[in-house]
Amino acid sequence: MAAGGGDPAASPMKTPSWAVRIRGADGEIAGAGILLTPDQVLTCAHVVDRAADRLTAEFVGAADHSVPAVRARVDGTAYVPETRDADGDPSGDVALLRLERPRPAEETVRLHRLSAPGREVRMYGFPYAHNGGIWFRSTVVGGCGRDGQVQLSPVNPGELASPGCSGAGVADSRTGEVIGMVLSGQLDQHGNRFSFMSPAETIARHLPRLKPRIVGPTAVDERLLPTADGASQDLLDEPFAQRLAAWLRDDGSQVKISVVERGDAARAATLRRAITLADRELRTAVSIDRASLDPPGTVPSAGGHDLAVDASGLTAAEIAERIAERIGLWQHPEHPPLDRIRASKTSLNLVVVGVDEAADPPDLLDLLDVLRAGGSRLLLVFRTAGDCHRRARERLLARPARERRARLVERLRDITGPLAEDLHERLAAVVPSGVRPLDSELVAAHAALAALLRADEDDRERVDGRDGDRHHGRDRDRDRDGDRDRDREGDRDRDRDRDKDWRYDQDQDWHHGHDHSHGHDRDQDRRHDRNGGLHQDRRQVHDRDQDRRQVHDRDQDRRQAHGRDQDRWQARGPVQDRQHDRDRDRDRGHDPVEDRKQARAPGRAPGRAPGHAPDLDRYELLADRVAGRLRAGVAELDRLRDRRDELAGRLRGYHVLHQHSLEGEEDPAVDDLYLRAHALLRTRPCDVRAAEAAVDAYTRRVEEHGGGDTR
Repeated sequence: MAAGGGDPAASPMKTPSWAVRIRGADGEIAGAGILLTPDQVLTCAHVVDRAADRLTAEFVGAADHSVPAVRARVDGTAYVPETRDADGDPSGDVALLRLERPRPAEETVRLHRLSAPGREVRMYGFPYAHNGGIWFRSTVVGGCGRDGQVQLSPVNPGELASPGCSGAGVADSRTGEVIGMVLSGQLDQHGNRFSFMSPAETIARHLPRLKPRIVGPTAVDERLLPTADGASQDLLDEPFAQRLAAWLRDDGSQVKISVVERGDAARAATLRRAITLADRELRTAVSIDRASLDPPGTVPSAGGHDLAVDASGLTAAEIAERIAERIGLWQHPEHPPLDRIRASKTSLNLVVVGVDEAADPPDLLDLLDVLRAGGSRLLLVFRTAGDCHRRARERLLARPARERRARLVERLRDITGPLAEDLHERLAAVVPSGVRPLDSELVAAHAALAALLRADEDDRERVDGRDGDRHHGRDRDRDRDGDRDRDREGDRDRDRDRDKDWRYDQDQDWHHGHDHSHGHDRDQDRRHDRNGGLHQDRRQVHDRDQDRRQVHDRDQDRRQAHGRDQDRWQARGPVQDRQHDRDRDRDRGHDPVEDRKQARAPGRAPGRAPGHAPDLDRYELLADRVAGRLRAGVAELDRLRDRRDELAGRLRGYHVLHQHSLEGEEDPAVDDLYLRAHALLRTRPCDVRAAEAAVDAYTRRVEEHGGGDTR
């Protein structure tokens, strides 16, 4: 039984009892439907339009193997036609039918809220060639469009949803739960095949009366819903809203870490707004209209997150169970939820608010690390920039970035090393006729490798500087304690020696000689420092000149990029500016206070600002492109080399044949052709095209003299 009653999709060997075939007044199949209650059928609005005013619902999965037919009509105002916006983005296309006679309750099914990215689903539709119904299998690709629809990709090209499938229920293959309704299938001009479904959450938004027939936890915790305070709804931190919307639209970053303090009403309201607008069920027309009045770039995509959890007071196990339930992993409840999540290899877009206020933050970080390693995208919100926040940045941002950078370095080393050597070896053998020059690609790969190695050096300097600061602090404290001890000992010595003038005089003479020797050592140290510091001063002057040029270039780029925002930021006070900069850096995973400490750390190479990592996405695309072109170039050069060897063998065969045909006579003209072809084939690099023409000329001349054809 399905959760909440009714018969789930169960085995694909069985026709589901909730599957409905809908015919129009002309008797033709108009589409499909889902029996949600004994007298209500969910279908597409365009199916109703196609069937005109007279609709007949046929129940092909009836228990007695008959096909009862029942008249149906639109249930009042439960009809939302498809509309398209200025960009052609569709919305709506749902309708609810009322049956004249009810069906048995055990034939019904409930819709289930379920996030199933990458999962296999199946639908039971009625295409023209299969009037009795047939299963279609697809894979969930992801959300698309502003309405929160979901794109499906057929498992096989022949399983594309076709006319007669509109309105069919979409069942998750793992759980058997019906999670949505088929809207349409599409074959574009490039041969790509896609289907689209409206998930349960989007259906609930268009037809709120169906919410009692929809089960499963909502995507947003109640504690994260917008408050009823009208004043807080008017608060908006625009830059923060833009960054949240960018992540929820999948800006390419896997993990985003932000800080929203308890007293920051604007950022808290902005966060709730983003979570609400990114939810398919909460994203109402009213909220969209309201958000459309806000600055551009602040409205996230529908379905931008799969789950938003308030972690305050919750254990990691409770949050893991919430995630497992959301992605349909309630089978085998005897296994810990973390093990089920790890074994499922399912990813999701997860928002966790109040990570540092969880009952067990270290265990929660373990869970989040498992999700990150499995491909999930994480938006993590902390209440303070404390130790938990720093550990999360190191574990979920810095360390994965270093590991990813290390893999990329090894790949670029392979490209600029063995792959490049293979290419140069082939280039030394044959002329690259028809092969695209690859010098610029190799130069770009070397430049990317150098940039990554510089970033590694910066990381080592940052770690060394931090360790140096700790050692320096311990040494400073030790020296300070030693000074205090010596002062106390000196006081005791003066009290003890006040009545012993002769000993005091001897002590003074001894101290004078001791100080003189130390003064001599200090003079030597100063001379050494002065002489050794000349080279260091020159290096520092050179480094400062480089720093000035780099800072000037960065400032010029920054002024050009942000020139449009000058008026707005001039109206802000300096304190607000600094707070905004700190918030932005924390959202990006940087700690500005720590970065400033590292920038002042002794031994840091000038001109290298911390917190600005190389663009790994761009370098990975570069590595893909260069490696692909190098392999293609090597393959083409191998083909030319094989052709050269083939021509050499052909030339030898014709030469032997020609020698036998001459019977001791000589033919200087033919010999010249042979020598030319032979020389071209032996030249390195060999011009294969020129050698081929020379060999052809020689073989034709031999054939003209009656030598025959050995090809």
